[in-house]
Amino acid sequence: MMTDSTDNKLIILLNLAGVGLAYGMLGISLWLSTEVPLATKGYWAMGVLLLTLSLINVVKYRFDNRSSEDRIRKIEEARNEKLLEDALKDQDTSY
Repeated sequence: MMTDSTDNKLIILLNLAGVGLAYGMLGISLWLSTEVPLATKGYWAMGVLLLTLSLINVVKYRFDNRSSEDRIRKIEEARNEKLLEDALKDQDTSY
């Protein structure tokens, strides 16, 4: 039912590559930093992962909300069109 255009696939691929690169760079910086204790590195890594999960949820809920608003708008447009059709038919038969 849902179709993706090639532009959307390209944008998603670029975003995934950016996220992967950011995680890789974060991992390298945590691995190479010798002054920071391991517990602090783990705490930072957990924070970044939890932030990522939260951002995914925010985007998902915003997408779901927009999708439901679009669906409601389409239903209202169809209902209004049907009411106009019925009104025009009634007007034509009254002559």
